[in-house]
Amino acid sequence: MHNGNKPNLDELPTSAQLIKSTILAAAAAVAILITVVLPSEYAIDPTGIGKAIGLAEMGEIKTQLSEEAEADRLLELQKSGASDDQSSLRGGIFGFFFPAAYAQTVAPEWTDQYSVTLTPGDGVEVKLVMTEGAKAEFLWVAENGVVNFDLHGDGGGENISYEKGRAVERAEGVLTAAFTGNHGWFWRNRGGQDVTITLSVRGEYSEMTLP
Repeated sequence: MHNGNKPNLDELPTSAQLIKSTILAAAAAVAILITVVLPSEYAIDPTGIGKAIGLAEMGEIKTQLSEEAEADRLLELQKSGASDDQSSLRGGIFGFFFPAAYAQTVAPEWTDQYSVTLTPGDGVEVKLVMTEGAKAEFLWVAENGVVNFDLHGDGGGENISYEKGRAVERAEGVLTAAFTGNHGWFWRNRGGQDVTITLSVRGEYSEMTLP
């Protein structure tokens, strides 16, 4: 049997070299965490680098959408009068045995839906006619790409911008009218291909105004 040559001990890394390599790898991981992961995922930017390269804004959008989704979930729990554990247990049991019926119970039909395809550079605006304090649930999805959006309102000499986003694929939540007037979305396709936006809404509004 032929045995390979044993490595020369002088060629193996020393303990000091191994420790140095480990420290360098750990430092690089921490640097990536602070400058890339935290700004882009959690909008935490202690160095300011994330803001400079646009990652902090991405993290802010993700954080806002996550907070809105959690707020909607808690609102549904309050309406049903169930605790968080009860809701999860009920959803697991009934959702397993009666998935279709359960889905219809917790998610009633949307009152209005609207779809539009935006070519590169095009924009479109859709508004809901709402009175002050009225609430409307919404969900919009951009298919085949992402869009920039501005959720805003106007009427009676007043204007407001509720939320803006860049390169967003979808958003959902509850729109609460700050005053009586028109409240809704403006989307623009800044990509290089057609994007189809589908908006679904329900709640306290009298009319959906379309372009």
